[in-house]
Amino acid sequence: MSATPSPMQPPGSPREEWSTKTAFILATLGSAVGLGNIWRFSYVAGDNGGGAFLLVYLGAVLLLGLPLLLAEFSLGRSSKGDVVQAFRHAAPRSPLRHFGMLAVLGSTLILSYYSVIAGWTLSYLTDYLLGLLLPQQTGDHGERFQSLIADPIEPLFWHFLFMAITVWVVMAGVRGGLERLSRLVMPLLGVTVVGLAIYAMSLPGSAAGVAFLLSPDWSALSDPAVYLAALGQAFFSLSLAMGVLVTYGGYLGREHRLPSAAGAVATGDVLFAIIAGLAIFPAVFAFGMAPAQGPVLAFVVLPQVFSTMPGGSGVALAFFFLLAAAALTSAVSLLEVPVAWAMRVLALSRRQATLVLGATVFLLGVPSSLGFGPWESVQLAGRGILDTIDHVVSNLLLPVAGTGLALLVGWVWSEREAIAEADLVEGFWARLWLILLRYIIPCAILLILLRSLGLL
Repeated sequence: MSATPSPMQPPGSPREEWSTKTAFILATLGSAVGLGNIWRFSYVAGDNGGGAFLLVYLGAVLLLGLPLLLAEFSLGRSSKGDVVQAFRHAAPRSPLRHFGMLAVLGSTLILSYYSVIAGWTLSYLTDYLLGLLLPQQTGDHGERFQSLIADPIEPLFWHFLFMAITVWVVMAGVRGGLERLSRLVMPLLGVTVVGLAIYAMSLPGSAAGVAFLLSPDWSALSDPAVYLAALGQAFFSLSLAMGVLVTYGGYLGREHRLPSAAGAVATGDVLFAIIAGLAIFPAVFAFGMAPAQGPVLAFVVLPQVFSTMPGGSGVALAFFFLLAAAALTSAVSLLEVPVAWAMRVLALSRRQATLVLGATVFLLGVPSSLGFGPWESVQLAGRGILDTIDHVVSNLLLPVAGTGLALLVGWVWSEREAIAEADLVEGFWARLWLILLRYIIPCAILLILLRSLGLL
C-alpha cells in the first residue's frame, strides 16, 4: 500500500488510500448515513404508510442500491481517480464519459443547501446545550422554527459554521480527516440512535409507533406513489450518482473485495434508517402526534414531543447531536467529490482545493439560506429557492447521472473488465448484476424521473 501524503503535498504525489477496509466501510457508511436516514427517511415513511413503505424500500435497496454501489466502487477503484476521470477511463470514446461531471455538479449543489439544513440542526443543538429550550417551555415550536429560518443573519451564521467544520475535516485528507472522523463519529452515532430507540420504545403507547413502521398495511402497496417514494429514498440515502462512492472507491486498494464492502454499506445504511425510525415513530405515537408531518417532523413535531416527555431535554440533546454529526459525515463526503476533481484538473493542493470549493459551496448556499427570509418572494413553479434546487438535483440531475452510470458500466465498459473489477466471478451473480444494470435500474430510474416531471 502506498504511503499517505500530507494534505500539502503537490499534485502528482502518490494518491491517498484508506488504511484498512474497515476504515473505508465506516467512511462510506458515514457518507450514506446522514439527514437522509434520520430526517428524510422518517417523514417519507410517515407520508407513505410506514411498514408498506419500508418493505418496498428494502426491495429498492437490494435491486437498485446494491448493484449501483458495487458499480460505483469498481469504477472508482479501477481508475484510481476522481469521478470525472473514472467515467472517462471506462468509456473514453462514449458520450457517457461526460456524465461524471454531472456527479460533481450534483454533489456541489446538494451540499450548498444540505449545509443550510445542517446549520439548523446546529442551532437547535446549541439551544438545547445552553438550556434555551427546556421541557417546561412547550410554546409554539412552529413559530420558533419559522423565526430561525426567516432571520436574515442567523441561518447564514450556522451555514457558515457548518461549512467551516466540513472544510477543516476535508482539508486534513483521507486518513487524517475523512477516516479519522468516521472512526470517531460512526460508533457514537450507532450508540446514540440505539439508545434513543430503546428509550422511545419504553414510552407508554409507543407500541403503535413500532407497529406503524414494522407491520405493513398491505393495502398501501396498491399505491404507485409508495414505490416511487421508496426508489427515491434508496437513491438519496445511499448517496448514489453523487460521485461520492466512485471517489471513495478510488482511494481503495485492490487487496480489498468489493461485494462484501458494498453489502456492509447497504446493510448498515438500512439498519441505521430502521433504528432511527424506531427512535422517532414510537415517540410520535406515544404523545398523540400524527406520523405524516412532512419535513417539519424533526424541527417542529419532535421538539414538541421532547418538551412534554420525561427527561425530554436530554433526549432532544442526543437527537440533535445525532442529526448534526450524521450531517457532517455526509457533508465531508459531498465536498470531497469536487475537491478531488479540482486537485487534478486545476493542479491545486488539497488545502487550496478545499478552501476554494468550501467558499464556493458557502456562497452557492446563501440564496437557499435567505430563501425563507428576505428572498422568500423568489419562487419558481411555486417553490422557494432551496426547494427548487433540491427538486432539480434530486429529481432530474441525479437520476440522469445514475442512468448514465448504469448504462456505462452495464453496456459500454468492457464486460470482462467490469466483472473483474467488481471482484465477481463469471456466473449467475455476475450475469444478474449486469442484467440489473442494463435493464432494471435504468427503467426504475426512468420511473422516478417521469414521476418528478409530473408525467406519471
